[in-house]
Amino acid sequence: MLKYRDEFIKYGFVCHVVNGIQHPQCVVCSEVLAHETEASYEVAYLIAQAKKPHTIGESLIKPAAVAMSRVMHGDKAAAELTQVPLSDGTVSRRISEMAQDIKTQLIDAVKEGKYTLQLDESTDVSHCAQLLVFVRYVFKEKLNEEMLFCTPLEGACTGEDIFNKLDSKLKEEGMSWSECLSVCTDGAGAMLGKKKGLRARVQQVAPHVCFTHCIIHREALACKSLSAELKHVLDTAVKIVNYIKSRPLNTRLFATLCNEMGAEHQGLLLHTEVRWLSRGNVLSRLCELREEVRIFLADQRSPLAEHLSDPDWVARLVYLSSVFGKLNGLNMSLQGENTSILTLNDKVQAFVRKLERWRERAEAGHMDMFTELDDFIEENALSVNIVRASVADHLQSLVDHFKKYFPEETAPERHDWIRSPFTAKTNHLTSDFEDALIELSSDRTLRALFDAKSLDEFWISVRKEYPQLSAAALNTLMPFGSTYLCEKTFSALTYIKNKHRSRLNVEDDLRIAVSKIKPRLDLLCSVHIAHPSH
Repeated sequence: MLKYRDEFIKYGFVCHVVNGIQHPQCVVCSEVLAHETEASYEVAYLIAQAKKPHTIGESLIKPAAVAMSRVMHGDKAAAELTQVPLSDGTVSRRISEMAQDIKTQLIDAVKEGKYTLQLDESTDVSHCAQLLVFVRYVFKEKLNEEMLFCTPLEGACTGEDIFNKLDSKLKEEGMSWSECLSVCTDGAGAMLGKKKGLRARVQQVAPHVCFTHCIIHREALACKSLSAELKHVLDTAVKIVNYIKSRPLNTRLFATLCNEMGAEHQGLLLHTEVRWLSRGNVLSRLCELREEVRIFLADQRSPLAEHLSDPDWVARLVYLSSVFGKLNGLNMSLQGENTSILTLNDKVQAFVRKLERWRERAEAGHMDMFTELDDFIEENALSVNIVRASVADHLQSLVDHFKKYFPEETAPERHDWIRSPFTAKTNHLTSDFEDALIELSSDRTLRALFDAKSLDEFWISVRKEYPQLSAAALNTLMPFGSTYLCEKTFSALTYIKNKHRSRLNVEDDLRIAVSKIKPRLDLLCSVHIAHPSH
């Protein structure tokens, strides 16, 4: 409900109360702001959050609301709803105004202190390259993450092009590189190239900015290692899936067969190198339906059926399904909002240690860490030797590749004081830092606060009392560890800007769809009545 605020007077409005409800009233013409304006903003906000076309307001939402109101409350109430402006143009303007207000609030908050960035670029349905940038900053005593901007990229999307666009957008909003702590990107040459990449250009103007390579992207690269033998199994599995999925008739026939056999699923999943979890999901579904797939391929007289009748081949397929399932579990654990590099690295290092243990078990002929494989070997009375060498070699290869993309830190304990300031032993901090840490760790009240807050919230809360410690801790906790938010938001962008809306300037709709900041509708409504042409 719209409420009067003191700043409305600068737009020429005072408070007018009608039936106990506050309304802004123009001091010049005495016009009172109607609720129809606020209602149109509310509906436009819901349309943008739901990622729907702007035309849905007038084509569906208003007629539906009028119809329901007429049935439930009569013609008079229904007639009032017809006054709410929800045309395509009106909804578009409302969305742009709300997006601008959200951005204004965001920029004001970011400018209060240090910030970090994550960015990525992708091509939309109209073959336009879009640069997406997220920002992490401190506001209201906690770390916040918001979309800073989404803008088209011109040219060849080189590191120079990306830097020029990023630099101009930051300057446009009055943001300084001096306050930026770090930038997280994928590992593309345009991003991390040492001579011409974005990294090189940023560090020319801001040498202090650290660059991090997305941990999820590195994990995906580390997983690609496969021996020729296992790669052949994977490639053949993909051929089997494509044989069924790429032909509509085969897809329908296979679904019918699965239904007749009482299978849990009635279809396979397509494989794509772009999606992080694709391989594991595809192989898992194929393993679950392998008997149904074998029967179907045999009925179709496909030579691919022979593979699913070969226990050696199926055993390797089951192993790949199992190991990629575990890799998917790691991938999922690395995703999410408000993650820190410390936590993400811990998860990766723990997984590497598990890989080393699994390799030792495999070399000794034990496959109990891969339940599906262990069950398959037992159920079919097979010797573990048919897969022991393949499994052990692959696990060793994974260990090697993970260590390549995630080299162990020479002194991982150097961050222990940030994780556990009340128990960690330190000998690498300066004398002033050591003294401050001793004082902080002796404060029993802060100890209780530490147990009740997240790591970042705790270090933000002691900024005034221990500024040096807080700043050093936040310099480690604030950088993004992955480009997860960009990847997630590109999915939303693809949904919003589809083949039916290919000419849409997507930034405003996207901002409202993904932002946690609420637009100030009361302020927007007062500005609207002050400028009736809008």
